[in-house]
Amino acid sequence: MTILVFSGLLFAGALAAGLLGSLTGLGGGVVLIPLLTLLFKVDIHYAIGASLVSVIATSSGAAAAYVREGISNIRLGMFLEVATTAGAVGGAFLAVYLSTSVIAIVFGIVLIVSAVSSFVKQGDNLLTGPGSRLTRLLKLNGSYPTPQGRQSYTVKNVVGGFLMMNVAGVLSGLLGIGSGALKVLAMDNIMRTPFKVSTTTSNFMIGVTAAASAGIYLKRGYIDPGLSMPVMLGVLVGAFAGSRILTKAKVSTLKKVFAIVILLLAVEMIYNGVNHKL
Repeated sequence: MTILVFSGLLFAGALAAGLLGSLTGLGGGVVLIPLLTLLFKVDIHYAIGASLVSVIATSSGAAAAYVREGISNIRLGMFLEVATTAGAVGGAFLAVYLSTSVIAIVFGIVLIVSAVSSFVKQGDNLLTGPGSRLTRLLKLNGSYPTPQGRQSYTVKNVVGGFLMMNVAGVLSGLLGIGSGALKVLAMDNIMRTPFKVSTTTSNFMIGVTAAASAGIYLKRGYIDPGLSMPVMLGVLVGAFAGSRILTKAKVSTLKKVFAIVILLLAVEMIYNGVNHKL
């Protein structure tokens, strides 16, 4: 296989990963890392390095469109980034000392939890009212556009969501996935924000979280420009395409796609991790 063909295949796979990451708020890492490790036989540490670069690209591409359309909750995202960034630095240091098999198994478990949650809860949140005292103090409530006009919503369980975001940050640095899965779960299931707000705010946040741990991977030599460049370009194109589709897509459909894809990837990653094939 020539370098040109290899780069073209990487670009195509990364485009699909960026599209899915943009639609579900995952950042593309949940598709990209299994793609690189299982199909292209890339060492998982280098796959994580390329994924972190692509996650930053996804956030820069899709998040800008979502902010412009008024879907993302900027105040909520900036508040929660305090927790995720601190966790990401710790996770990146931890990743250096863990074996690739352990990382793959942890990655698979995270995906299964995310998939099960999406299958169980197909509906959307829409809570209204003033919310808790902390919610009002931080001014976290917001609104987002719908076919019927702008719809207001209330953010719940601020403390619980903040703690889950710290865990999401650790997994981001450890797995290189931008921790979008846990971020969406924290906002959708714990903080009770609408699914589209959760996914777009996650896209806004993942770039900052990934940047916090990407520097450590770069210092360790795990970011290869020849691998990262076609991956980043593909994810960026996919992220822009996803931002066009999301506003018209049905929430239930998005959750089903999210769940099915990551469940298949989870099984494959755990199998290869248990059998030390990574």
